[in-house]
Amino acid sequence: MPEDFIKQYRTRGIDMIIRSLKWRSLKCYFLGVKTEELDLIKMKQRVKRKRTDIAVNSKLLFVLRINGKKEMHPRTKKLLYNLRLRSIFSGVFVIANEWIIEKLKKVEPYVTYGYPNLKNVRELIYKKGFLKKDKQRVPLTDNNIIEQALGQYDIICIEDIVHEIATVGPHFKEVTSFLWPFSLNKPEDGLQGTKTVYKQGGDAGNREDHINELLSKMN
Repeated sequence: MPEDFIKQYRTRGIDMIIRSLKWRSLKCYFLGVKTEELDLIKMKQRVKRKRTDIAVNSKLLFVLRINGKKEMHPRTKKLLYNLRLRSIFSGVFVIANEWIIEKLKKVEPYVTYGYPNLKNVRELIYKKGFLKKDKQRVPLTDNNIIEQALGQYDIICIEDIVHEIATVGPHFKEVTSFLWPFSLNKPEDGLQGTKTVYKQGGDAGNREDHINELLSKMN
C-alpha cells in the first residue's frame, strides 16, 4: 500500500475525530446553556407564587445547601453565595424574615431548611462551630477570642452564642456573621439527591421541624 495513501488515510481519520470532539463539546455547551436558562425561568416562576408555609415572625431557620453544580444559572449561584452557602452540605442560621423568604424561593431546589431545636443548635455550634479570625477558619474553642469579638454585646462564651442564636436575640446578626458557615457530613440516608420539594417526597424546600431529623444524621 503506498505510503502517501496511508498518511492521507491517517490524516482524514484524525480530522474526523477532531470534528466529532468539537461537535460533542459544542453540544455539551448548548445543553449547559439551555439548562441554566431553564433554571432561571423556574426561579422566576417560584418568585411569583405566594408562600404560606413559612411564618414571618422572626423564627429561627437553619438553611442547608443540598444541590447545585454546573446546571445552575449564575444568578442562582450568586444568591447561594449571598446566603454564604458556597458548597454542598454547608449550612447557616437565618431569621425567617421577608428578605430571607424571597431568597429561599429563588434557590429552593438547591437547599432544604426548617426550624432547628435547641439540641441541634447547641450540637452544631459545639461540634461544627468555627469562627472567622483574620479571614481564617478557627475552631470555636477559645472563650477569650469570643469575648474579644463579641464582649461588647455581653456575649463572652460558647453558651452565650448558643443562647443568642436559639432565642434569635438582638445581636443575632453580629453572632452569625462572626461564625463560619457550618460544614456538615454527608448523611448515609435521608437525602435522595432530588430537587423535588420535601412535602412531595423530595429533598428540597421547607421541612419545618423535620429538619432536626436530618441534622441529627449530619452533625
